[in-house]
Amino acid sequence: MSRFLAPGIFHPGPSSHMQLLPLRFERLGADRIVAANLVGDMLLLSDEELRRLVALDIHPGDGIYERACEKLLVCRSDDRAWLQVLAMRLRSRMAYLAFPTALHIFVVTLRCEHSCPYCQVSRRSMDTEAFDMTEGYAMAALDIALSAPPSTIKIEFQGGEPLLNFGLIQSIVEAAENKAVRRDKKIEFVIATNLALLTDEILFYCRDHCISISTSLDGPADLHNRNRPRPGGNSHLLAVSGIERARAVLGHDHVSALMTTTEASLDRPEEIIDEYIRQDLGGIFLRPLSPYGFAVKTRWFDKYSTSRWLAFYERGLRHILKLNRQGHFFPEFYASLLLKRMLTDEPSGYVDLRSPAGIGLGALVYNYDGRVFASDEGRMLAEMGDDAFELGHLRDTDYASLVTSDRLVDLVGGTLSQCAPECSSCAYEPHCGADPVYHHATQGDPVGIKPLSGFCARQKGILGLLLTILDAGGEDARVLQRWATA
Repeated sequence: MSRFLAPGIFHPGPSSHMQLLPLRFERLGADRIVAANLVGDMLLLSDEELRRLVALDIHPGDGIYERACEKLLVCRSDDRAWLQVLAMRLRSRMAYLAFPTALHIFVVTLRCEHSCPYCQVSRRSMDTEAFDMTEGYAMAALDIALSAPPSTIKIEFQGGEPLLNFGLIQSIVEAAENKAVRRDKKIEFVIATNLALLTDEILFYCRDHCISISTSLDGPADLHNRNRPRPGGNSHLLAVSGIERARAVLGHDHVSALMTTTEASLDRPEEIIDEYIRQDLGGIFLRPLSPYGFAVKTRWFDKYSTSRWLAFYERGLRHILKLNRQGHFFPEFYASLLLKRMLTDEPSGYVDLRSPAGIGLGALVYNYDGRVFASDEGRMLAEMGDDAFELGHLRDTDYASLVTSDRLVDLVGGTLSQCAPECSSCAYEPHCGADPVYHHATQGDPVGIKPLSGFCARQKGILGLLLTILDAGGEDARVLQRWATA
């Protein structure tokens, strides 16, 4: 008995023997349409090509047939194997659901010596110690964090400026190290700091306890100092000198930086990127303002539109691609996250690109006052008087009650983008997220009306840009492909 089927079985049949697999499409431009399958494999087609594809008016050798089969947009009607392939790939892409809550954010203080007008966290002045987390709350939060299922968890210290309560950070780190051994867990630590208060003592402690540093750098000195004022007007000098000192003690890979785009940044993407090159940072995250905290109170969030930010982003990305063509491996990190979604089936570790949303399931936030939130942005909203994303209080809760609370179930239940209005028919859906906090903040509803959503417009704009570059081929496409696997 032959172990193989006859060769004729594998010959492509006529179009009457073909069927469409689940697909979505989105117009990218005049006579240019994105067609995508259930897991986001995308194909650029003309209007006529899409009409032929949907009508199954395609045949071997016509070019559309081969491309549509490759992207799993069509298959033989008697072959269910490709549906099983799509199902397995979708399961792989959503594997993060089996490992909830790996990130735990401790807001150890709201105090800060900077006075950034776009501050998202509604920071407080230096002399108000009532806004420091107590050791009792810190230990209760640590017990919850260590109760989460993952074998490796990340604890991130935020503020305000967390170095203003560094003694509490030391207590948390040492208690975590002791408890982690008994629970057979690995813990990673990160401090998000502006570096202005960095001392050698702090650096050596971070070295001895494997604590990484994340900081802010908005660009050249004049721009950074304007965006991030402090007494003395030297925030840029303290940031770049702090980066250099931290690298010397902790190692290059344990120091990273983030920028925030203000109105003053929009005409300077090349200068901002060149500053990151000058400081030998390994890439950049071109990040828009968020609608929380002082960014809303000072109306900085409203000072530019989504379209202006997308123009800034494209100009910056084109400059970064030019640098890569010249031999500098320097990714734009948000593009890298999206490209990994577009070109691989690896589950996303980035909570903002998850469906259902990563709130609560991907991260928990323990506020200085004992309140627990489903996301960092959720606690920022609470500082503005909106507690929609508060899950409980450290004095009377545990991990299980937080992640199974009615509030979180209700919030997460509405964020499955595969079922959401507008998202369910969008070609970009497999590479996107729901961001319920953003939509609640801007529209008063966690699902949101997507045609009115700045988040949605940014996602479509960036994904369309990346797809256009990939489709054009050449060196820029190869650069993007390298970012996806780096």
